[in-house]
Amino acid sequence: MRPSFTCALRRLLLALALLAAALAGPARAVQAGPPGAEPAGPDLQAGPAAALDPAVVAGLAGDNNAKLAAIAALGESPDPRAAKMLEALNEGTLMMTAQGRALLALPGGQAADPLTGQSLAMPGQADAVMLNNRLRRAIENALAASRLFSESAPVRLAAARGMQREANPERLPLIERALAKERHPEVRAALEVAQSVLDLEHADPARRAQAATRLGQTRNTAFRGMLAAIAEADASGDHAEADESVRQAAAAAVRAIDRHARLAQWGGHLFFGLSLGSVLLLAALGLAITFGLMGVINMAHGELLMIGAYVTFVVQTLFRQYAPAWVDWYVLAALPAAFAVAALVGMVLERTVIRWLYGRPLETLLATWGISLILMQGVRSLFGAQNVEVGNPSWMSGSLRVMDGLVLSTNRIVIIVFAMLVVALVWLLLNRTRLGLFVRAITQNRRMADCVGVPTGRVDMLAFGLGSGIAGLAGVALSQLGNVGPDMGRVYLIDSFMVVVLGGVGQLAGTVIAALGLGAFSKFLEPYAGAVLAKITVLVLIVLFVQKRPQGLFAPRGRSVE
Repeated sequence: MRPSFTCALRRLLLALALLAAALAGPARAVQAGPPGAEPAGPDLQAGPAAALDPAVVAGLAGDNNAKLAAIAALGESPDPRAAKMLEALNEGTLMMTAQGRALLALPGGQAADPLTGQSLAMPGQADAVMLNNRLRRAIENALAASRLFSESAPVRLAAARGMQREANPERLPLIERALAKERHPEVRAALEVAQSVLDLEHADPARRAQAATRLGQTRNTAFRGMLAAIAEADASGDHAEADESVRQAAAAAVRAIDRHARLAQWGGHLFFGLSLGSVLLLAALGLAITFGLMGVINMAHGELLMIGAYVTFVVQTLFRQYAPAWVDWYVLAALPAAFAVAALVGMVLERTVIRWLYGRPLETLLATWGISLILMQGVRSLFGAQNVEVGNPSWMSGSLRVMDGLVLSTNRIVIIVFAMLVVALVWLLLNRTRLGLFVRAITQNRRMADCVGVPTGRVDMLAFGLGSGIAGLAGVALSQLGNVGPDMGRVYLIDSFMVVVLGGVGQLAGTVIAALGLGAFSKFLEPYAGAVLAKITVLVLIVLFVQKRPQGLFAPRGRSVE
């Protein structure tokens, strides 16, 4: 008779605990204020969490009915310990002693009390809670309830969104109870969407039509399939939905989702087009000076980009080794370093090789092509033939969500802004400084500039160094978008020449417009023609345009303008 008495005592304690919890619920609701009131804090739902009653937990050691009652009570509790116990119960790591004490099994024969957090050795008489299919379904429902009634708003939001995807009709009463208590606006909206997903199967046509309209307002493409199944007829011409008003509401919702999807798609194409255009602009800006202003066909321009990227890798390595606390700011230190190294390499090339080849474009092309091979092999010898890893700093990681279906990556936003800043600085340098005046004078009439005392040799060296340094800055930007390797410069060399030729030789404004235009046009064309065919199409169009207008978008000006 003793075991029966013990079991009856446990059931009595469990019943008293459930009664106390039921009486405490209305009291908490009264303290929380009216349903429409604003929450006292971002993560509050319906008042302070009640502590877990050991008698409720002890019910897990009883028969199946006692276990079901205990699981339901744990699911209703906002205490995060209840969710942990349910997860452990579902995974088979929750142990119960003969005295009704719950323990979480840990590796090495250790255990932890989920109520107190106390660590202890696992008692020999502790056994795992026996579960059947009915109890497992109850645990799943209780876990869903535990997350929906959690104290944390992000946890409740994640649970509500999970129920949208799950679309389980058994969850409808739980969602309705959560809606009655929920005051956080974002969580409440997610719960209403989850309810609308289930209401598509409701017996009332007005309720189904309202649910279809609500799902259309979300503009979420995940719901398009179920709405299209309601709105459209099958192959035989029959409709799955008999009510015409529901079909019309579903069709309107599908059209709204499609409009939003097209808007997000075009917005994404525009953003990635501007991003690609910014990269092309940075890569072509230095070439616009060396080729456009100086007439040098520099086939080593891509390798100057590569040098800037590898300088970024070296600076990152130094920061990680000697200043790990400042590693997030290594990019700011890499910018002047990459500019200086690339500009120095460019000036050395100009003084040793290119200065002897002005006015001889074919020889310049061959010489700089050989220099590019030397630079690539030198990088392979120093850093190896494999790509090196350059990581984004934390402030360039992540993304910005503009709307559903349109997420802008932070690193590309930063590079777009950086490209515009570089363009502004180059414009100021060429139009508001003495060096810029000399460069423009030599571009328009080298002999006359030499006659009036312009140091053409030194200006050539500095101008070539400026173009090379800008290429180094482009290498820093490219290192934040893709792989850094010995061959990375070749990818952008031809595109850079196309930008300069299309924009007009020596025209900064033409270079900007051509780079952004080519980037946007390519990204809008790629979804329909593919990346390879899109590039071929762009090249053919540029060839046709240059044949019609050889001077490019902007013809060279006949005189300098201050």
